[in-house]
Amino acid sequence: MEKNSTFNILMYSHDTYGLGHIRRTMAIAFHLPAKDINILILTGSPIAGRFSFPDQVDFVRIPGMIKKTNEEYLPLSIKINPGHALEIRKNIITATTKTFHPHLFIVDKEPLGLKKEILPTLQWIRKCHPDTRTVLGLRDIMDDRETIRRSWTKKGIYDVLDRLYSEIWVYGRQDFYDPVEEYAIPQSISRKMVFTGYIPRKTPGKEEIRKERKRNSIREEQKLVVVTAGGGGDGYAVLDNYLAMLESMVSPVPFQSILITGPFMPKKYRTKLFRRGKSLGVRVLHFYRQMEKLLAAADLAVCMGGYNTLCELLSQKTLPLIIPRETPRKEQLIRAESFHSQNLADYIPWHSLSPETLREKIFRLLENPEPYRSGIRNFRMTAYDVMRQRLQKFREQIC
Repeated sequence: MEKNSTFNILMYSHDTYGLGHIRRTMAIAFHLPAKDINILILTGSPIAGRFSFPDQVDFVRIPGMIKKTNEEYLPLSIKINPGHALEIRKNIITATTKTFHPHLFIVDKEPLGLKKEILPTLQWIRKCHPDTRTVLGLRDIMDDRETIRRSWTKKGIYDVLDRLYSEIWVYGRQDFYDPVEEYAIPQSISRKMVFTGYIPRKTPGKEEIRKERKRNSIREEQKLVVVTAGGGGDGYAVLDNYLAMLESMVSPVPFQSILITGPFMPKKYRTKLFRRGKSLGVRVLHFYRQMEKLLAAADLAVCMGGYNTLCELLSQKTLPLIIPRETPRKEQLIRAESFHSQNLADYIPWHSLSPETLREKIFRLLENPEPYRSGIRNFRMTAYDVMRQRLQKFREQIC
């Protein structure tokens, strides 16, 4: 590669459910560009087009799929045989890779992609373009140790990580949670692992936050609680219990509330929440384009324990109250426990969620946030610095 030539980065995000994968991929893509870097994102997310892209970053939309069971996926929109939809996805991914000629291929979370759809691409890169670096990006916590060890052994993932990936970026801190130990990673793979630290998000300035609060009619002395269900596919119980808490309060509520259902919450549930919110004078929205500003304007965020939501909250220095789901994976519960042990968040176990427990926690945190504030203020998010260092190393090796 000549020093003045363009460096091509291809990113893959399978996006079968929720917002997490595309949000993480987009965050990384927005912070790696330079005048001589092209970034192309392969994604199945139906909302990729809602985002604004910087120069030299673009995306290729592959047909969306949605998970019906652990092994069964159905087309999200088009009414065709699932096998045919997967074949279309695989062909688009392979053809794009062969045409784009990436110097770096970054895969989000799934080492083989959806139903092994990127395996041909990984094999082609290894055979025909051995100088191309292949990187698997993993969030720090995937699931409990027994589940991941059993699944990775059954699917041959350890072998794939050993043979087909140049490097593995773990988007977390090893002292918070150590996947090397938890997931029994052998040395041949662990020596390729780079712990980047958590991925920060864009942070608005004080004037932008002031305008955001004014835009939402939040007075200077008022507290604001934002309730978010991420993508919304499995977050109805959080918003339902929150509104039930407000409905049960006889005295005036001493804080304002804004609820975001997420674009993937079923319409019948969104309609119920909109109706109840209207009767309470509470804003209920299904999507918020500049979520970082709203979270920065909040004094407290009630959320589920998704990786990206917590990265956004810690970036904005906003205190999280986590309601972690425990099925089909325990990832969110493990993360909530980890963050709580580091004084970065409080949480309510899913089985303990009720209007009463919400009220108790919310009032306590609004009245005395300082035990967590100090931990959040001192928390460093280093992912972009580490990624840029690795990118520079790759480029030097190619040159």
